Amino acid sequence: MAKKQKSSPAAQPAKAPSSPAEVKALAICAAYGNKPSELLEILHDLQQSLGYVPEAVLPALASALNMSRAEVHGIVTFYHDFKRQPGGRYTIKICRAEACQSMGTDHLCDHAEKSLKTTMGGTSADGKVTIEEVYCLGNCSLSPAILVGDKLYGRVDAKRFDEIVAGLSKETAA
Repeated sequence: MAKKQKSSPAAQPAKAPSSPAEVKALAICAAYGNKPSELLEILHDLQQSLGYVPEAVLPALASALNMSRAEVHGIVTFYHDFKRQPGGRYTIKICRAEACQSMGTDHLCDHAEKSLKTTMGGTSADGKVTIEEVYCLGNCSLSPAILVGDKLYGRVDAKRFDEIVAGLSKETAA
């Protein structure tokens, strides 16, 4: 009786993409020659394109790159810059470094979570604002600092935070 050979992932027929996100992921992999060594660049491009790295595309990425799903998942979860859920229209990054801590960023973070009714890393129920903690925005002399998109704000307290968020709502309405 002949021993049945185990087929490698590359030898198995490729599954047809089942979503636009998978189609995009596979196109990005192909643009990098389906090289496993390019995984970080592929993930960055995918996040740039979709706004996050959906869990559902990890098996397709793994298959295209001839890697295990666990290897791909490990990279996505190890690097904090890869978002695993869609974010809000705006992302507010709140500095948690020492200078900002000494100037009240803990209170600012508590206020942000309460006013947006979410936790750090979460998105407001209306989908407009995601809040994230970062460690140093380079604005220590004007702490506490936040970054909204590419705009840096200093000396942000609860009142100023609310004004900034209200300004975002006005931009959305315009």
